[in-house]
Amino acid sequence: MPVTVWSDGAMRRSIDDQPFDPAADPVVADDPDLQQTSWAVAVADDYDDAEPRVVLTVEELGLPGAGLITHLHPDGARRLRVALRDALREIGEDPGA
Repeated sequence: MPVTVWSDGAMRRSIDDQPFDPAADPVVADDPDLQQTSWAVAVADDYDDAEPRVVLTVEELGLPGAGLITHLHPDGARRLRVALRDALREIGEDPGA
């Protein structure tokens, strides 16, 4: 059976990011007990097994490079997508596409 190659070498590509915006969420911005965070999503295949993964990074405002990074196989990324969809429905929001 032929092997499907996602790319021909180590690669990372940014997909989307959301810097924290105090004007977008003043409740979080004004509460000293809540962390102001930004998130970013990328794809990468620069691992020893060369398998593509979805990379999710969450960082506290003002601490670049000190965030949490998770490397998700496709099944884990789909599970996260479903969890976010369900959470939106739970709070009465349209989960979108």
